[in-house]
This record gives sequence, C-alpha cells and structure tokens, in this order.
Amino acid sequence: MQRLGIYGGSFDPVHLGHLLVAQAALDELGLDRLFFIPAAQSPFKPEDQPTSGPIRLQLLRLALAGHSQCEVDPQEIQRGGISYTVDTVRGYAERFPGAKLFYLIGADNAAKLPAWREPAALAQLAEFVVAPRPGGETVVFPPPFRGRMLKGFPFGVSSSEIRARVSAGRPIDPLVPAAVAAAIRAAGLYRRPRELA
Repeated sequence: MQRLGIYGGSFDPVHLGHLLVAQAALDELGLDRLFFIPAAQSPFKPEDQPTSGPIRLQLLRLALAGHSQCEVDPQEIQRGGISYTVDTVRGYAERFPGAKLFYLIGADNAAKLPAWREPAALAQLAEFVVAPRPGGETVVFPPPFRGRMLKGFPFGVSSSEIRARVSAGRPIDPLVPAAVAAAIRAAGLYRRPRELA
C-alpha cells in the first residue's frame, strides 16, 4: 500500500519550517511521496491576495530541488478560485486507489476541521497530521477526524513573518532555502507591505 502525504498551504513564501515538517513527515510516517499543493485562494482568508500562483510554484520548485520524494502539485493553482481541500484529497483517492493518504496541517487548523467543506467526507478520505510548533500543546482532533502529531522539528517562523522581514529590509537567509532567498531578492518580492495581508 502506497503511503502518500499531501501538504497544502499558501507557501507564500515557502520556508525552512515547511521543509522541516516535510522531512519529519517522510521520516515518521514512512511516506513514499509527499506532494506540496499551494492553494489558489484560502476559503478562510477571502480578503487575502496571495502572491501569484506561478511565482509561489517557482519558489517551491527551487526549495524542493534535490528532494526526490517531494513533488510540487499545481492543481489548485491551475483550478483557480477558492481551494477546497476535499476536492484535492478526493482527486488523490481516485488517482491512487488503495493508497493511504495523510494530510499535513498546522496545529492551529486542527480545531477548525469541522468547518472545512464536506468534513465527513474529508475525514473518511485522509488521516490528518499536525505539524508541531515550538512549545505547542498536544492537539485533540474533533470527531469524526482522526490523526496524529509529528514529533520534530518544531520551527517558529511563518510565511507572514518572512514577508514582514523582507518588507522591513531585514535578512531572511537563515529562514528560507538559499535559492528561494535569491529568487525573492531578484524578483523584488514582498518589498512593500500588503494592505490586506
């Protein structure tokens, strides 16, 4: 049975915390493959205007170069509009019949799972896996969701903090892969604060 991880998010931009979560998931879950899927638009942040899909995909591909078990899946960007996890996970269940699916989320999302679209169907399709935050508490999954927490490697940084550092002219090199930092500088990304971020 294939064991497949699905890692959704805005990845605006991808940072080392995302890569540490990916490595922990590969190690602890025994995944065969892990798919990074940047959302076109979060249903919970309709006012947010993320950086363009092609740029976020490019940064992800730079960050994952050489990581043979990790792939970038552009389907939500290509689909456009609001990205619903259930649509994506259902597609994976159809594409990989019989595979065990794991969906990676941040600890702050676990309690909100019942508010996601088609929660009962979503809970049947995948096991949810929580990425740890430094000093984070144990997560309890609301029924009917089932899941587990990863053990390592907690990393206290967020994409919004990366954007704020760039806007303030502060270095991000220790927080993102070198190729991603170089691409952000070269394209002049995140230099001005976003009004609705």
